[in-house]
Formats: sequence, structure tokens, C-alpha cells
Amino acid sequence: MHAQANETASVSINIRAKAKQRDLIDQAAERLGRSRSDFMLEAACREAEDVLLDQAFFTVDDGTFAQFQALLDQPLPPTDKLRRLLKTKAPWEQ
Repeated sequence: MHAQANETASVSINIRAKAKQRDLIDQAAERLGRSRSDFMLEAACREAEDVLLDQAFFTVDDGTFAQFQALLDQPLPPTDKLRRLLKTKAPWEQ
């Protein structure tokens, strides 16, 4: 990638959408008190970061990996907060 002379310069991104898609985006943006552009840009950037991070490759030595694996294998201590979380239904189950 080439660095731009002015990293803060705004550029235009144009996309086509169906009216139904636009209306859905507008409804969500309105709920958050944001503009359509702000909502779409934030959502697109978040998804782009996820895609790039999912493709990142990390290497560690055997000792570090063993420590990491040991942490994953240790169950969390039972706390009231954890019990409440595990008993809470997901929004789509309610």
C-alpha cells in the first residue's frame, strides 16, 4: 500500500443497494443515533479488521504454546457472575 500525502483526506465510496437493504441500514443507524454513512463505514471497517485478523498467523516457541494451552485447559472459577452469564438466554432464544 502507498501512503497518501494526506492520511486524513476524505475519499468517496459509492455502492448500490436495494431499497430494502437501505431501509434496514437506516433503521439500525437511527437506533444508534448515527448517520447512514457513519454506520456503514464503521460496520465495514469492523468486518474488514475481522477478516484481516482471522488471516493473521502467529508463531510462538514450544514453551509459550504450552503455557497458552494450559490456560485454555483451566476451567474458570465458579463465580456468581459466571453462573448468571451461563443461565442468561441469548437474545434470539427469548
